[in-house]
Amino acid sequence: MKAIYVRTSVSDADGAAQLHQLRHAAKARGWTDWKEYVDIGVSGAKASRPALDELRGAVRRGEVTEAMTTELSRWARDLRHLLLLLDELAAGSCAVIVLREGIDLTTPTGKLMTAIFGALAEFERSLIRQRITAGISKVKATGKSRSGRPLGRPRRAVDLARLAELRGQGLSWRECAVSMKVPRRTLERAFAMVAQNPPSKSTARSPRKRAA
Repeated sequence: MKAIYVRTSVSDADGAAQLHQLRHAAKARGWTDWKEYVDIGVSGAKASRPALDELRGAVRRGEVTEAMTTELSRWARDLRHLLLLLDELAAGSCAVIVLREGIDLTTPTGKLMTAIFGALAEFERSLIRQRITAGISKVKATGKSRSGRPLGRPRRAVDLARLAELRGQGLSWRECAVSMKVPRRTLERAFAMVAQNPPSKSTARSPRKRAA
């Protein structure tokens, strides 16, 4: 099955314009049947969006083989999220077509781009895992969270290693919450506590003893 994706953070009018353009392009490509996924009034900064999450699920089930949108910013406004999303779609054997930038991952050149996107996405996943691991190490060493407050008993235990693995795979917060059976806000708090919190040099070294 083919699919078109529309996202707008402004108004229904902009969404209608995108739909018109995509429907015209779909017919020009010879598509006779496709499903429309539409997110209206949703920021591209959000990795998890109702229609996008539905599309991603369909790709994972092997139901969608091609997905078209008007421009890259419809997929994501953040390069990291964009790379992870494109790699996720490619892993599900879904080719991406972007009208404005002239990207067509169904072509030989597009397949080469897919490999490049995949390599960059894997690099980003590795960075995510490293940041979380470094953050966990600092919390263990100092006994304090990112806010500087001592860590008391958590409201609910979170498997940070599992969270790092799922986020590294490009899963949204909603999908991580479902998979781990932990509230989304709890996961976000845990992530904020350790991500982007690398151990400092002062905590990485043992303090030197002063000479008597």
